[in-house]
Amino acid sequence: MEILTAIQANLLSPTVLFFALGLVAALTKSDLKFPEPLYVALTIYLLVAIGLKGGVAIAEAGLGKVWLPALAAVLLGALIPLWTYPLLRFGGKFAAVDAAAIAAHYGSVSAVTFIAATNYLKAVDQPFESYTTSFLAVMESPAILVGVVLGKLATSKAGKADFTSLKSAAHEAVFGRSIFLLVGALLVGWACGKPGMAKVEAFFVAPFQGVLALFLLEMGMIAGRRLEDLRRAGPFLLAFGIIMPVLHGCIGVWLGKVTGLELGGATLLGVLAASASYIAAPAAIRISLPDANPTFYLTSSLAVTFPFNIAFGIPTYFEVARFLYR
Repeated sequence: MEILTAIQANLLSPTVLFFALGLVAALTKSDLKFPEPLYVALTIYLLVAIGLKGGVAIAEAGLGKVWLPALAAVLLGALIPLWTYPLLRFGGKFAAVDAAAIAAHYGSVSAVTFIAATNYLKAVDQPFESYTTSFLAVMESPAILVGVVLGKLATSKAGKADFTSLKSAAHEAVFGRSIFLLVGALLVGWACGKPGMAKVEAFFVAPFQGVLALFLLEMGMIAGRRLEDLRRAGPFLLAFGIIMPVLHGCIGVWLGKVTGLELGGATLLGVLAASASYIAAPAAIRISLPDANPTFYLTSSLAVTFPFNIAFGIPTYFEVARFLYR
């Protein structure tokens, strides 16, 4: 009953309702559309804002408090592709390159899902460590690199591997727009601390919720346009996109508890583990595994896992954390 109450409260939050509005706009074939420059601007704003706040939080907490859970987050991000790849390859009967691409997306993380989770925790008055933003920054790249290597190794056995693009993929995974902005803003926030943040607070804190609502409206429209691809993706990928996030979310919450995070921080680590990338990972996979089918990895991450986490996953991981911390 507690989980159902939490899910109901989450479904009625402004961010989720704006996401639903975007879904309706896509399904009813409305002519509502965001200009590409606006979408890019909203993305840049959100990444810089959360990076700044995370850097300030690390400066206040100290690296001694952050390093252990951050290391656990990195290891979790790198390990997820290693067990999801064989499941997709042999259980789902996907081609090796498609299994590697999907695995990379699920090991990597979604910044917007993380932001939605922090909003949810604030709504239920659950405190959390602000430096958990650093986990978002460090979990993006390892999973992408592991997924790319899995794909390259699999195709090399068939005599098709071309490792010349591996360097480009590594560059994209480390210096791609989302990771570069997150890590860069994190370092800026860490260097300038709370006094520096106070100078830009009016721009990066007060308007944040409104910008997030607009971004989720656009994400709802993008996800809505991908729903038709579910027929091609098949029931296995639909089940995978729901069951694996729940499993990963529970593992992430448990790791958070083991590494000393409070209930709210463990919930956020669980959310990150449960999320799937749709910004950084697609860009890197497009470069390094061009034979991978975008219908599979984009539909599963954006049209299945993202809506599930936004509507149902976040409150579920919070209730799992509450159970473990009792």
